[in-house]
Amino acid sequence: MNALKQAVHNYAQRHANRDGLALTPVPGLRMMCVEEPAGDLHTIYRPLVCFVLQGAKRMIVGSEERVFRGGQSVIVAADMPVVGRIVEASQEKPYLAVAVELEMALLREVATQIGDTSTSRSSRMPTLFADDTEGALLDCVSRLMQFLDRPDAAPILRPGIMQELHYWLLLGPHGRALRRLADPDSYAGRLASAIAILRAEYRSRLPVERLAAAAAMSLTAFHKHFKLMTSLTPGQYQKRLRLIEARRLMLDEGFSASNAAFEVGYESVSQFTREYGRLFNAPPKRDTLRMRRIRVIEHRPEIRADVLA
Repeated sequence: MNALKQAVHNYAQRHANRDGLALTPVPGLRMMCVEEPAGDLHTIYRPLVCFVLQGAKRMIVGSEERVFRGGQSVIVAADMPVVGRIVEASQEKPYLAVAVELEMALLREVATQIGDTSTSRSSRMPTLFADDTEGALLDCVSRLMQFLDRPDAAPILRPGIMQELHYWLLLGPHGRALRRLADPDSYAGRLASAIAILRAEYRSRLPVERLAAAAAMSLTAFHKHFKLMTSLTPGQYQKRLRLIEARRLMLDEGFSASNAAFEVGYESVSQFTREYGRLFNAPPKRDTLRMRRIRVIEHRPEIRADVLA
């Protein structure tokens, strides 16, 4: 564990963005290093397993809110809006985590090889799991991390490690739920087709009839099961995608509020401003200035006392 912590810390120190997130050239592998608790971070997670190595993070996924600490692994089992906040971190002991995106085709293939693939058709699909991290899973992650120094080996060796990772997850306490996620005939599997359209075309007007057809459901059933799994209606889900992307454009690429609104598909700046304020508790300009000020404080601790006084 200590070697993995050091590897994550070293890589993130060189490559993390202003939120502490470091993407990597290894497909599906990313990590986070945060030295001080900060504000809420809104994002849309793809299905993944996250290994919290040190510190603690509060996550709100759908209607579930939990705090995860070092030594725990967290599975987000659907494309879900997530509100995350680091609640335990310091310069001496930063929050450290590494995440690996799940691959549905591989999950389905490994589940078939294991056997006993029967799954419940219940639409009350749990989307957030946590457990103490098993050594076999950490071993897989450590070997994936080695490809950061040996990228030439990744195309040959990564597929086998990913297969092993999915195998251990399916044998774990949440294997049945993961089988349900991978089953294309389950409610979760069918909704994934509609969510893929929403994510790819969130800027456009999307008839709900098209989404329901992609999920092979009636309109009534689609609305019901979508809300049960994500805690949002399809329209609210699309709105969340738009607002999160608009915030990124303003913070990271310098877009004005009006340009960001039009870029993500809004036709009315006033409507964008109202909905942005409801999600982020401040209008776009004030929120952007606040987030930039927080980032400056986090990266220039010598001015923290003056700014916060």
